Amino acid sequence: MSRVGKQEIKIPKGVEVSKKGITFEVKGPKGTLSRDFRNDITIEIGDGVVTLNTKKSDKFSRSLWGTYASHIKNMVKGVETPYEKKLILEGVGFKSEVKASQAKSGSGKEFVFSLGFSHPVVVPIPEGITATAEKNNITISGIDKELVGSFSAYIRALKKPEPYKGKGMRYENEVIRRKQGKKTA
Repeated sequence: MSRVGKQEIKIPKGVEVSKKGITFEVKGPKGTLSRDFRNDITIEIGDGVVTLNTKKSDKFSRSLWGTYASHIKNMVKGVETPYEKKLILEGVGFKSEVKASQAKSGSGKEFVFSLGFSHPVVVPIPEGITATAEKNNITISGIDKELVGSFSAYIRALKKPEPYKGKGMRYENEVIRRKQGKKTA
């Protein structure tokens, strides 16, 4: 039995929840999120509360139960207060900035990184994410927790922190274990 799935999900004031077929939609003051869920789990919307139950008692349905409950909680929380990740870029000559996109097709923005390579690294910022770069502090925020997390992980993977000098991109609260390096005689 799923402990997360058993719990009722409270809907705060100003947030609307609806279900049409397999599509679950959450509207709030910060935006709208929708997601498709399988029919193995029944989602019931009451007055200010969402409850989930399994249709079958097989292992697959029980594993989806808690997962779907977590997805719905994250959607409800995200439309009320956006999720935020902060990255720190350390190293001499490493820079980051947000510019308007040069591509003709998109009207969005893009990151331009100087990471010690022979060329600047350009990363387009996906829709639904707001990003800022002040000096070497990068802030990524949005209402979709999954999108914010995956985009910040992608940005971090461009230049992971190395263990000798700590140069690279790391999360704000991340601790890099340092190695000693070579000893001289």
